[in-house]
Amino acid sequence: MRIFLLLLFVQTHVLVAQNANITLLDNWQDSSLISNTSGVRYSGCFTFLHNDFEYAVLGTTEGASFFQLTNHDKLHFIDEVLGSYVSSQAITREYNRYQNYIYAIGDEGNASLQIIDVSYLPDSVQLVNQIQDERVGKAHTLRIDTSEALLYLCSVTPIVNSQEQGLIPLRVFSLENPTDPVLIWEGFDDLPEVHDMELRDEIAILNCGFDGLRVYDFSNPTAPIYLSNLEFYADQGYNHQGSLSPDKETYVFADETPGTHLKKCAVSEGYELQIQHTFGVTDAPYLKTPHNIYITNNLAYVAYYNDGLRVYDLRNNPPSEIAAYDTHTDLLGNTFSMWGAWGISANLPSKRILVSDRISGLFLFEFNQDLFEMNAPIEALLVFPNPVSSDGVVTVRLPSSATPPFELKVFSTTGSIVYEALIENQSYLSFRPCFASGHYTLEIQHPNSFSGMIHRKKLVVN
Repeated sequence: MRIFLLLLFVQTHVLVAQNANITLLDNWQDSSLISNTSGVRYSGCFTFLHNDFEYAVLGTTEGASFFQLTNHDKLHFIDEVLGSYVSSQAITREYNRYQNYIYAIGDEGNASLQIIDVSYLPDSVQLVNQIQDERVGKAHTLRIDTSEALLYLCSVTPIVNSQEQGLIPLRVFSLENPTDPVLIWEGFDDLPEVHDMELRDEIAILNCGFDGLRVYDFSNPTAPIYLSNLEFYADQGYNHQGSLSPDKETYVFADETPGTHLKKCAVSEGYELQIQHTFGVTDAPYLKTPHNIYITNNLAYVAYYNDGLRVYDLRNNPPSEIAAYDTHTDLLGNTFSMWGAWGISANLPSKRILVSDRISGLFLFEFNQDLFEMNAPIEALLVFPNPVSSDGVVTVRLPSSATPPFELKVFSTTGSIVYEALIENQSYLSFRPCFASGHYTLEIQHPNSFSGMIHRKKLVVN
């Protein structure tokens, strides 16, 4: 039996997919939404579980759009909540969750803190409170400590009687009553802003713009304790956002400054941060800007302006790119260094990935996280399991240094080809060896290459 596979990837509208090791499942966008002259309609995204189903919320110029991630890998639009500020200039919205409520914030115009009840999903969502007073009006982003029922708002501008008050770098609220937050602390007097923060086990790593990073212990949220800072560092720009690994040993952050790179830090027990490596995409043919990040112990998922979703293996030094999908291919000539991918979510039980793109909407992706988490960077062809049963699945993975495309052929002992595949945009392939038990030779070769042999492996089928 001879099988020839050509793996093709989906193209959406006029967007040409540039990808590797990632499959596009769905893309949602709505051209009827208000946009500015560059076509910007979308901002942050957030995912959550409700009654064992996965949901997403996407920020738009008009408010918050809610979706269910179906079992058929589709983005099913459910409902929307209009923001208090609806405008082509409403280009920064972020979300978080506590109990059955989504908390929504915006950072432009006549914004407010909105509290949205999601307990009615999958049917609808309901706006239950909208706060615009001495507590909050505009804010840049938000984090929630669910175990302590605390809401943290970064770069808060209260709006009282339609008048903006002065900016407060950070405010902490009690969510004892989830629909009516109570202010319990604010600071810091020596910081002009806190742009974003990572919050883990009452430890807050603050992204302070041009003032770098600071770390505080918020075990007592009314009296935070200073732990450390990283005020000056190489390749420094506007310190934007970062992510801490589950084992708390690695922190990766980005500066929202064109041409700067991602930074991988070692984290000490006392939360001292030491940059070990810088990494990222090349700044050609124009400058690129990393934006939002989520990391596991081994992998970093990055929403990269102008370059879409990028996945890096943190076990390599410096970290190496192992997967990519370009959500923004300079539509209409928009090569400004801060168009494209904005938000990233990669922590769902299904391991599906969500990316919000400022111009191209919400993307749902599939990425074989288990394959790359299980197998560290390799320098030889990997074939597993081996031996494999004829009704099982065998996976072939290229060496880290190899670049697709490649041809895979399986030969019998008589030299006949029993399986053949061309893989254009992946560094691995899984297939069922539906042929007789016995010993075979698996061969990898670059197409149209006289000396392109990567490796041969013996494959045993039981």
